[in-house]
Amino acid sequence: MDSNQRFLFKAFRRYYRTNHPIMPDRFTRREFGFMFFDKNYVQRHMGFGRPEELDRFMYGQVPSHSYYSTSYYRKPNAPTMDEKEWMGAELIFDLDADHLDGAKEMTYSEMLVQIRSEMMNLVDSFLLGDLGFSEDQVHITFSGGRGYHAHVRTPDVMGLGTHERRELVDYITCSGLSIDWVFPYNKVATSKVALGNGVRTNVAKDRLIPPADAGGWKLRMRNGLLDVVEEFCTRDVKEIRKEYPSIKGSDKQSITKAQEELVRNRAFMFEKNTMAVVSQTTQNMLVKIMKEDVAYRLSGEVDEPVTADIKRLIRLPGSVHGKSGLRVTPITREELTHFDPLQMAVPDVYTDDPVKITMRRDSELDMKGEHLVLRGETEVPEFAAIFLVGRKMADVGWASEATEQKKLF
Repeated sequence: MDSNQRFLFKAFRRYYRTNHPIMPDRFTRREFGFMFFDKNYVQRHMGFGRPEELDRFMYGQVPSHSYYSTSYYRKPNAPTMDEKEWMGAELIFDLDADHLDGAKEMTYSEMLVQIRSEMMNLVDSFLLGDLGFSEDQVHITFSGGRGYHAHVRTPDVMGLGTHERRELVDYITCSGLSIDWVFPYNKVATSKVALGNGVRTNVAKDRLIPPADAGGWKLRMRNGLLDVVEEFCTRDVKEIRKEYPSIKGSDKQSITKAQEELVRNRAFMFEKNTMAVVSQTTQNMLVKIMKEDVAYRLSGEVDEPVTADIKRLIRLPGSVHGKSGLRVTPITREELTHFDPLQMAVPDVYTDDPVKITMRRDSELDMKGEHLVLRGETEVPEFAAIFLVGRKMADVGWASEATEQKKLF
């Protein structure tokens, strides 16, 4: 181990001396896996018969990362997956900030705020909303790193296979959503025209709007269309083009005409659930916006491989994360709204004692009520040093002192 790993190892050992992981339900049916500071592989296929056995392992071995299986097995410590005898698995949703658009330009704190918002949307709109789970069935956990997990542990999801779980992901992310299903055509015959070889019926193809008592994606898209129409009625052409990139190339006259039509007819549109009162050009514009701009914004963020995997290992609650030193923390939906990991997931055993570090890059950090301006060689409280070293933003010790030591020898 190098000096950074030794520093984290000692802090983690102190943590596990007085803190114990939170045992998952039916823990004797779970597989456990671990990574370590002095090894470059995952030790898995482990099972524990009693909580005390796991406590001793955590303190004795001091893992850098700790995991347990989302699946239940008859023989969780069997050496191969086939021998374990799969019995079922929790339904897992994993949101990690590295999947966010623009994540590379965000600070750690900014990523945490954004991914927390995504988790609230996933839980409220989809898990508790469309899918109908209750709050006591959805278990939320801060991952200790850059995201959150939601576990659903109801009997009716345990036996779902990979295909069914992928379908849930597709629903949440609106993958494959048919715009013609959401806003179907109402084909109405308007006139008949005599032709040389018969009669042609002219048909008006006006779009219908989902009713207010619709559910799922139809209601979500109806409400999204309400917002779009409101934008058209209250903002100028330049702002509308910026808000909805799909119509950026539309001429000003078409957008202005749509604005005029919608101002006159928006109440009737949503009262009668039809776009028939506006022109085909305006209808097409609205549907294009809903399909290419709005649907994506209304979707939920989900890591598809994690949800679809029925034999997944996931972070063990109550353990600490090797790349941040933060605690993997279970929280309620109410707590999620204002949860700030840099204030609320910092273990109490980390002290305020000053630690010398050398920053790899200049930064600022708000942690445990302190605002730290970090430049070059500096001293920070131990809790901040653990976080910065774990995140590879700093090294333990001062580089100048290390150089002086080398000169002496």
